[in-house]
Amino acid sequence: MKNSVIAPVLDSFSRPLGSLRLSVTDRCNLRCRYCMPEEEYQWIERSEILTFEELVTLAQVFISLGVDRLRLTGGEPLLRRDLPQLVAMLCESARAPQTIANASSPSAPASGLRDLALTTNGLLLAAQARDLRQAGLDRVTISLDTLRPDRFRELARYGDLDHVLAGIRAAREAGFAALKINSVVIRGFNDDELADLIALGQSVGAEVRFIEYMDVGGATEWSESQVVSRVEILDRLRERFGAIEPLNLDSQGAAPADRFRLADGTTFGIISSTTAPFCAQCDRARLTPDGLFLLCLYARRGLDLKHPLRNGASPDELRALITESWRMRRDRGAEERKTLRARGPLFQIEDLRRDVHLEMHTRGG
Repeated sequence: MKNSVIAPVLDSFSRPLGSLRLSVTDRCNLRCRYCMPEEEYQWIERSEILTFEELVTLAQVFISLGVDRLRLTGGEPLLRRDLPQLVAMLCESARAPQTIANASSPSAPASGLRDLALTTNGLLLAAQARDLRQAGLDRVTISLDTLRPDRFRELARYGDLDHVLAGIRAAREAGFAALKINSVVIRGFNDDELADLIALGQSVGAEVRFIEYMDVGGATEWSESQVVSRVEILDRLRERFGAIEPLNLDSQGAAPADRFRLADGTTFGIISSTTAPFCAQCDRARLTPDGLFLLCLYARRGLDLKHPLRNGASPDELRALITESWRMRRDRGAEERKTLRARGPLFQIEDLRRDVHLEMHTRGG
């Protein structure tokens, strides 16, 4: 049996529901200044965190609505115990032809998952890379913002740069061919390392993606003056490498990165959500570790899926809730923020302390 092609669920701006970022934990073993700059944080109660079985159930429902790209995030997802087991469960349930009860066609097969990825800070990756690959994980993205040990400690406050580099090497050795390295660029901190990060990508066979510093979630110390724009990043790289050729968007779909190629064939990307938002093409949603469905990274509220699930809602009922929410979606958070004259952090500390779901480490940036 082949998986069928299903009609996409479209929002108010005709954007399909195509990608889901699944946050498996709100815990993190780093305290990066652009994400978790405060000294103390509140955490989701462990009893409220979705089990692997619940995560798989919801993933199946999302896939039946057209999601074909799934990314495991956090917090730091490798802190979730036995994560390779979840990967194997997702692969077994989501990639095989499935039958999910549907009001219009009781035996309509759901389309399958074509890309299962993971974003990690890399500290625990060396010990888990092989198991994750064997379980069926397709791709890994490692967050790494500096190659200088002193800056790494200043930025992250915990961890060791060498452990991250070991994780990158282990991922390559485990057979992950499409490695990516995400680097948040902050003026006056690491914006002098652009060429060094490109060189690292060349040495390990990974594509580097520079990310403009964003004013989301727990970025309580964000200021517009710290943002290094896509235009400036390209200008600096031209000074170092010469001509740069723009490429088409990532073949994985409505990817957030604009991609480019250097004269020697090296490719890299820039995610310019702050100065050149891609809201018009955004097909991604987010699920927090306790089952809150978020339509936008900038959203203040979400749809609770945990309680219906735990109260016995059927796949059809869950599908109806998700469909109604997505069809009403009008979120264009980054574009709306760009129009502000006086732009500061999205949330104040008091807001974050009242609602842990506003934090980036909860919503899986």
